[in-house]
Amino acid sequence: MLHLRMIVPPDRTEAAVALIDRTVGTTHVVVLPGAAREPAGDVVMCDVAREAGDELINGLRDLRIDQDGSIAVDDVGLSLSKRAEAAEEEAPGEGADAVVWEQLSDATHEESTLTITYSAFMILATMIAACGVVLDNAILIVGAMAVGPEFGPLAGICTGIVRRSPKLVLRSSYALVVGFAAAIVATTVFSLAMDALGLFSLAKLDAPRVNTGFIWQPDPFSFVVALLAGAAGTLSLTSTKSGALIGVAISVTTVPAAANAAVALSYGQYGQMWGSIEQLALNLTGIVLAGTVTLLGQILLWRTQRGRWTRKGRAANGGGTAR
Repeated sequence: MLHLRMIVPPDRTEAAVALIDRTVGTTHVVVLPGAAREPAGDVVMCDVAREAGDELINGLRDLRIDQDGSIAVDDVGLSLSKRAEAAEEEAPGEGADAVVWEQLSDATHEESTLTITYSAFMILATMIAACGVVLDNAILIVGAMAVGPEFGPLAGICTGIVRRSPKLVLRSSYALVVGFAAAIVATTVFSLAMDALGLFSLAKLDAPRVNTGFIWQPDPFSFVVALLAGAAGTLSLTSTKSGALIGVAISVTTVPAAANAAVALSYGQYGQMWGSIEQLALNLTGIVLAGTVTLLGQILLWRTQRGRWTRKGRAANGGGTAR
């Protein structure tokens, strides 16, 4: 269930409540006339099944409540209510399959913006991966993958393509490119410093690396894994199963590839550097392609489920509307 809390201009409260009443899967409607002070208006609250949330939010935006008032949406962790159970049963489809696009757009907006924190995480993750590359240490590589924040901009690109939002695509692409460029430059300097301290060496980089040699040697499996990870990561975002993102993060060679490119660049090993960049590009392309297709597939699935529910509801009501 989703909980909506709105500040509604008084002249639109009746329309907002009527919209809530018409939307299948809504319950626990509360209206507090004149309760809001900034901005002034009525406070309207309700719970809605996740699978009906996107429709309701779009309807409220059509009333310009987001422009002249506010709409806040929270996930309900626990709701002990027979009416809530009935509302979820009335709503079409399953909540786990529903995409709340405004929620997804908001999440990807925050995660796909180039900030100091994002850049710091990217640089630190790449430096950790550089240590893993030189030491041929798989544990450090996995740790660096988990720290890397690059899936946020990748999800932003996928969402922007599906939502036809060039601004989101450009902002996410900018964060991705600048973030990786800054990480590679910083890690190259870091590698030179570690070499001066005697902690890195060309001999270690050129030695047979059983655990990390694959990083700069892309093959078809690299693209296959990127496709699978892109699909899994997108599903984890749209279904709010964020824990799955950790598994996605440690399954693709993005940050480690950038790290290997940086270390190889510091030693003038351009063959390894270009191989690492090819690996990085292959993984990024696969994730974006799979993520975009996954979102399009979820749209198609949702429309199919909703169409079946609508036809079923009309038949049950003798040809009328479902509610």
